[in-house]
Amino acid sequence: MHTLAEVSTWLTRRLPDDWFIEPPEVLADRDEILVVGRLSEPAAAQRTQDAARAACIERFREETRDHRMRIARDAEARYRRALSWGAACGDVRQLFTTVSVPAMTRLRFPERAVLDTLIDAGVARSRSDALAWCVRLVGANEAEWLRDLRDAFAHVARVRAAGPAAGGADEDAPATGR
Repeated sequence: MHTLAEVSTWLTRRLPDDWFIEPPEVLADRDEILVVGRLSEPAAAQRTQDAARAACIERFREETRDHRMRIARDAEARYRRALSWGAACGDVRQLFTTVSVPAMTRLRFPERAVLDTLIDAGVARSRSDALAWCVRLVGANEAEWLRDLRDAFAHVARVRAAGPAAGGADEDAPATGR
């Protein structure tokens, strides 16, 4: 598995210099790599208009489609994950292509009842939408706790990497008796 830094460096080298005004945000999980770049603001007279920003993003999407698809094909072959795109302009952020990954769950009646309540209330269209809504809610309200968990995992990975090599027994090591 490639590190996020390796993926980000590889992608950044392949992006035209005039696409984004700063290095793109690159996120990755087991299934997808997401690249979101920041675009220049529209003309000064339109600077505060979200419609002008959305139009700027849509223009970028259309003008770069073929090139983005070539980069995505290369990345998908190299990293064996889907490559998705997005852009931001001012406060407007739009993702063009993203992966929707089915999550295997075994929910009991009480958990299904929660999802069904969200559907009945019009918060979600389906159990899948309701589950995604719940995950976003936890992510928003427990961001610090989740960040602490990720930091702890990163620490464990560093400790494992610094430890003895995994593998077979060392032939020169003394045998332990039973």
